[in-house]
Amino acid sequence: MAVAPINKVQQVLDYAVTEIPPEKIYMGIPNYAYDWPLPYERGTTRARTIGNVEAVEIADQNGVQIRFDETAMSPFFNYTLNGTEHEVWFEDVRSIDVKVRTAKEYGFTGVGYWNLMRPFRANWLLLDSLFQLNGRP
Repeated sequence: MAVAPINKVQQVLDYAVTEIPPEKIYMGIPNYAYDWPLPYERGTTRARTIGNVEAVEIADQNGVQIRFDETAMSPFFNYTLNGTEHEVWFEDVRSIDVKVRTAKEYGFTGVGYWNLMRPFRANWLLLDSLFQLNGRP
């Protein structure tokens, strides 16, 4: 499944706001992707953690189409390497935009990113445009 599917994130947030005032919450947003070998076997299968840019590069290198899950609001794709099928879920501007807007809808103080070690320039451009829309520097 997606790294942070918005439908599941909202379930957690719905509970969180019953216990914590929204203005005291910063919502976490992942800045990474998972490359899962298939078939998945609980307790055995391990995903490789990769960057969002690397995910797109893998799709391009393997000539596969990136799809978008409307329920999870996250992009994903499948590819085969050395006879093993893989499924990759990652974040892109669309999925991050949904998460930032969700934090705003809940009235949270802000958002924070988990794992800034993998540069993702499109993310910063999105945040800059959102700040510009809100009249902030």
